[in-house]
Order: sequence, then structure tokens, then C-alpha cells
Amino acid sequence: MSNPIDSHASAEVAARVERRWATVVLAIVVLLVAIVVFTGLHWAFMPPSRVETIDPRSLHERGSEFVESNLGSAVETDGSVTVRVLAQQYSFTPQCLLVPADTPITFRVTSADVIHGFLVTGTNLNTMVEPGYVSTFRTTFDRPGDHLMPCHEYCGTGHQGMWAHVEVIDKDTFMQMADQAGNARRLSCVK
Repeated sequence: MSNPIDSHASAEVAARVERRWATVVLAIVVLLVAIVVFTGLHWAFMPPSRVETIDPRSLHERGSEFVESNLGSAVETDGSVTVRVLAQQYSFTPQCLLVPADTPITFRVTSADVIHGFLVTGTNLNTMVEPGYVSTFRTTFDRPGDHLMPCHEYCGTGHQGMWAHVEVIDKDTFMQMADQAGNARRLSCVK
């Protein structure tokens, strides 16, 4: 037979161990919740892509970087290409982007109204476009080709029709087209 004193002592030891483990588990849960709350608040105030701000109400005004005549692909003095895109319900402007292969390209994208997604299929270009902020990212396309550019963040009832087209062409052909365009900043693949 078991000694009632030994079973009582065993029960006390088991209860102490269970309390310790319950305390450890509770501490871990509290720590994880604190980490989630801290990172959520931290990134809400300082997300990595929110480096540059812009007033979405003045995007179409003269002198704005994102005025319609300034959108599209432009060759910079160092030979790189800057592509400016405006996302708004339910379209990207311009609808068709023309970019050269084997050339450093800087995309500068903003939204006029709500959060949109910027995704170029077949590449690693993928970002959120938020009103009031300019999303800037750099890439180089290795070879000519065609890519779809759908909005991947739900932006309203017309979301499914919000897409654009990126056409990557040979660098020499692109530079000839840019020279022919002269001061017209926008190059288009619309035929």
C-alpha cells in the first residue's frame, strides 16, 4: 500500500511543477502578444516603404512629379530609366509601360485614392502603393518580354479590371525611341 504522506507530498510536487509550467507558458504568451503589439504599432508609424510623402490631392497640379505629362518612362542623365506610375481606382496611368532590358530602372509609384498593389508578373517586383507616400524600388530586366501588372490589393468594386502592361524591349531600340520622343517624357507601348 502507498503511504498517504508520500502521495500527499507527490501531489504537492506535481502541483508546484504545474504552476511553474503554467507561469512559464503564461509568460511566453504575454511576451508574444507584447512583440506583436510593439511591431504592429512600430510598423504602422514607420513602414519601410514610407520614406517619401506626397499630398494625394495635388498629384494632378502643375509642377507635381506625378502630373500626367510626366508619367511613364524617362531616360536620366546617367543612362538609367525612371518610370513614374499613378495608381487610382481602377487603373494605372500609364496603362502600358515601356522599359529597356539590361538597364537600371527606378520605379516611382503613388496612389491618388486608396491602397493598391503593384505586381509585375514573372519578376520579384511587388509592393503596396499607399496614398500620401511614394513607393520607390529599383530593378533591372534581364531580357525583353511582356509582363502583366495587376493590382493585387482589393481597392473596390472595379478591382478585377485594374491592370496594366509592362513591355521590356531591347535597350538600343528603347534609346532610339527616347531620342525620337525628344522632350516628351512619356514612352508608350500602346500601338
